[in-house]
Amino acid sequence: MEQFFKVGIIASTHGLKGEVKVYPTTSDISRFNGLEDVIVDTGREHLVLGIQQVKFFKKMVILKFKGIDHINDVEKYKGKDLLVTRENAVELGEDEYFIADLIGLKVLSDGGKTGILVDVIETGANDVYVVDFEEIGQVLIPAIKDCILKVDIEERQMEVHLIEGLI
Repeated sequence: MEQFFKVGIIASTHGLKGEVKVYPTTSDISRFNGLEDVIVDTGREHLVLGIQQVKFFKKMVILKFKGIDHINDVEKYKGKDLLVTRENAVELGEDEYFIADLIGLKVLSDGGKTGILVDVIETGANDVYVVDFEEIGQVLIPAIKDCILKVDIEERQMEVHLIEGLI
């Protein structure tokens, strides 16, 4: 299981006092209000930065980090991912899963076909799982109770029912 989840990408600096504009990659932008710190993935290391202030501008988040007070100190983080630990991730409801935990699951169909979940497409109504089956190729499976019979994150597998019209 993933230990870190991406919540945003530092898009650019904001002003001269060390603030950054963040493009959020989380479905709930207000979750930044509850974070005390984030992890910057520099490519070589994970750097923990405390959050001093959170503001919102249009669809972006503006963050001010503790101890960083000048544009030159944050410019090097442009384009870098912002991560949170699993402990700081949002609470999930029943039958909800982190996309990072779903990718790579072995998928078993009730018809005996096996595949790998390779992507999740987020739509307005429900998510759609992209599964690469060995025998039939890629299939789009809606994440609804009629199709998703069982998900076992610990065992890294999912059981599905391929309703008529999916293949």
